[in-house]
Amino acid sequence: MIGPRIPANLFPPPWKLKGEGIIIVFRFHKKWVEENGLLNENQKSNYNGGLGYVMLVNYRDSPVGPYKELLFIPGKFKPNNFQSITKIFVDSDASTENGRFNWGIPKETVPIFWQKNGKEETIGVGTEEEPVLFCKITSGGLPFPASTKLLPINLFQELEGKEFYTRPSGHGWAKIAKIESLKINKDHFPDIGQIKPLFCFKINPFTMEFPLPE
Repeated sequence: MIGPRIPANLFPPPWKLKGEGIIIVFRFHKKWVEENGLLNENQKSNYNGGLGYVMLVNYRDSPVGPYKELLFIPGKFKPNNFQSITKIFVDSDASTENGRFNWGIPKETVPIFWQKNGKEETIGVGTEEEPVLFCKITSGGLPFPASTKLLPINLFQELEGKEFYTRPSGHGWAKIAKIESLKINKDHFPDIGQIKPLFCFKINPFTMEFPLPE
């Protein structure tokens, strides 16, 4: 059989999701991505630069219920300049199984906690024995509209022999954010700690839609 296995509880697309998120935007050097971006051999030869993203997302509402997420998009790939998620963790088995089957997104399930204290948010991904990422992020200022029209996401994913093309769309209200502290286990996630981001912002609230893939 080609492609990921059918989930025990299948929730087919389209999905409409609501929540909040932190988006950190980079422009990575090609050599760094090839060495640290967790690419397969085909992706290494086809990497084409562009903006890269690290996203931390707290979905309050989704077809599989609330869940949290950490993902890495290194940039664009030839020949179509689509992006790919090369690493992603969520704290829901239902999200993992449906994300892999519906869109070829290579989700893995780990514990994630997300704690708020005023303008500061503390987020931990992984376990104490096997951490993935830990950060403190603050945000503030005047909110401004944000959408995928400004930062489009066009995904190409290949998983277990099947290809998926997906164009998710979303919109919400953003505020400027700042990374106060960041620790990463480079065995499990690209170590962005020494790279200065172009900018970072917090979106709350947002609505996102993942359509049927091509």
